Amino acid sequence: MRIVIAGGHGQIALRLERLLAARGDEVAGIIRDPGQADDLRSAGAEPVVLDLESATVGQVAEALSGADAVVFAAGAGPGSTVERKDSVDRDGAVKLADAAEQAGVRRYLIVSSMGADSTHRGDEVFDAYLRAKGAADDAVRARRTLDWTVLRPGALTDDAGTGLVRLEARTGRGKVTRDDVAAVLAELIETTATAGLTLELIGGTVPVSVAVKDVAGN
Repeated sequence: MRIVIAGGHGQIALRLERLLAARGDEVAGIIRDPGQADDLRSAGAEPVVLDLESATVGQVAEALSGADAVVFAAGAGPGSTVERKDSVDRDGAVKLADAAEQAGVRRYLIVSSMGADSTHRGDEVFDAYLRAKGAADDAVRARRTLDWTVLRPGALTDDAGTGLVRLEARTGRGKVTRDDVAAVLAELIETTATAGLTLELIGGTVPVSVAVKDVAGN
C-alpha cells in the first residue's frame, strides 16, 4: 500500500512511518519544514514538503496521487494559538479530506482526541483544541465518498508500548502510549471493516491486532 501521512514529523507519525515501512508499505509524510526531511527518511518515509495551511486543495491532492490511504496526524502543537487550532487541527483535516476526494483516495484515518466535541465549552486554548478536533471529526464523518475511521486516543505518554490496548466506541478516560497509538493506526489502515467507526483508545489488556479485529466485527 501507499500511505500518505499529514503531519509527517509528529511523534505518532514518525512511529507509524517506521511501522509501515518495516512491513513493506510505501510511506510518504507531508511536512512544512524541509529541515525535517532527513528524520522522515530515517523512518523509511518519503518527505513531501508542503504547507497544509497555505496549500490549495489541488496541491494537496497532487501529493496524494497514487495513495491507497491517508492519515491526518497533523496538529498545531503545544503553545499554539486558538487561531492555529482552527487553521491546522480543524481546517487542515478538512482540506486533506477534500484533497482525498479529489485524488480518489477513499481510506481516511484521522487522529483525534478523547473529548473532542465541536460544542465543547470553555475559554482556554485546550477548550478551543477540543472544539477544533470535534469539528474536524464531524466534517470527515459527513463524507460519503470516504471510508473514514476516527481514532480518539486518551492522554498520550512516551512510555514504551505494551501492545495491549482497550479500543472501543467508549472507553472512558485513560492513558495510552504513542507507540501503541501508532500500532493501532497501522492495523486500522488495513482493516477497512472499521470504516465508519469513531473509536476511543487507552491502554488495556487486549493485543492490538485482536482489539482491531474485535471492533471490526471479525
